[in-house]
Amino acid sequence: MFAKHHSLDPVEIAQADKRHVLHPWSDLKTMHTEDPLVLAEAKGIHISDAEGNRYIDGIGGMWCVQVGYGREELIETMTEQARRLCYYTPFGAMANVPAAQLAQALAERAPGDLNTVSFATSGSGAVDSAIRFAHFYFNCLDQPSKRQVIVRMDSYHGSTYLTASMNGKRRDWSQFDYARELVHFLPSVNAFRRPKGQSLEDFANEKVADLEAMILELGPENVACFVAEPIQASGGVIVPPEMYLPRCLEICRKYDVLYISDEVVTAFGRLGHVFASQDVFGITPDIITCAKGLTSGYIPMGATIYSDRLIKAISGENAVDHPYFTNGFTYSGHPVAAAVALKNLEILEGDGILEQVRDTGPYFQAELQKLRDLPIVGDVRGMGLMACVECVVRKIGAEPGEADMAVAARVDAHAQERGLILRPFESLCILSPPLIVTKEDIDRIVSILRDSLIATQNDLIAEGIWSPPARG
Repeated sequence: MFAKHHSLDPVEIAQADKRHVLHPWSDLKTMHTEDPLVLAEAKGIHISDAEGNRYIDGIGGMWCVQVGYGREELIETMTEQARRLCYYTPFGAMANVPAAQLAQALAERAPGDLNTVSFATSGSGAVDSAIRFAHFYFNCLDQPSKRQVIVRMDSYHGSTYLTASMNGKRRDWSQFDYARELVHFLPSVNAFRRPKGQSLEDFANEKVADLEAMILELGPENVACFVAEPIQASGGVIVPPEMYLPRCLEICRKYDVLYISDEVVTAFGRLGHVFASQDVFGITPDIITCAKGLTSGYIPMGATIYSDRLIKAISGENAVDHPYFTNGFTYSGHPVAAAVALKNLEILEGDGILEQVRDTGPYFQAELQKLRDLPIVGDVRGMGLMACVECVVRKIGAEPGEADMAVAARVDAHAQERGLILRPFESLCILSPPLIVTKEDIDRIVSILRDSLIATQNDLIAEGIWSPPARG
């Protein structure tokens, strides 16, 4: 058990938070009344609240604490780099040592000819930069009509004005404005929701055809890019049908549409590799975006990695009259963040964590599949150390109703009482533990989740909300 912070009054902290902090995805009806979980310490795969209660962090912060909490190597690296050079402007021809070294390291690990890197401070910034680059690229090639962006329902790409417009999670669409004139959504590739009786092969063919049909409907001369997470993470850990992504890449090549692989979640070990695009899914995209696990969440950083083919077409002797790429951030390539990212890569590779994930990932998925015997569980899906247990209060295969939407929050509440943090979203219980999780840790996670699902079932039955379906 972590020591209590006697110098901090948890009640006072909670009150200060409720009064002054506007959290991401705040419910404005309850933001001043709902008590937050005040976190104080963390070590390994565990976090502790201000009252000393200890939890397994089943979501790795937010898909990002790959090497675990409290890694002294990362803490020391931050301190040493801050002493050496805490910051300098990245604009123009100003380089710093760790940023240049990190760009080289990412280029060496990225697939194909993806060798040029721009830095941001988040995944949102990395994706936003990728879309701006796509527009800039086609403008340089005197094809200014190629502006439209194609994404998928259930996608999540960020929280800037542009990337928020690209998010395909309907429950996230609220009172904000969105750049809908630029963004077009394909139907979801969630096979769990496919029509009854449709084979996986037919479903995959249909989803691939959706992309080509959209490009032809908009006109290839108007489409700049297709943006896809290899696995749709916060939309419900949706694993695409086999060969879906390679076939989508072929279609993009056919119509001169840039393929942007959003690896903000899947990169840096979540699927057992530094990058998943080629090593897991067999594609070499035009652009890769990444963040989160790049620094294991110890400090904010994102990166966008571009193909040499694209850079060559608009630089050097091919550059236009006004060739300035006026996109970047005050903290692009921040030396402290870059130093942490380099050390994080060293730990991931040097400590055998990638190999460990390739061993524990299948075990994690297999143990979670055993939860299918519970009546409330409709689907269990995932890959590596990212997974989703989808609860179903209505009939299996039906679109989720209002009763389904509240289920995951109930499961999470029961799990917290038992010492596990989940990520609840609608009917989805999402898991993405730190990559250092062991098989024994996984057993504990699955055990707590099972107990929490059973407790939720019992609550729903007692409240008359749900009756378990008969299973024949």
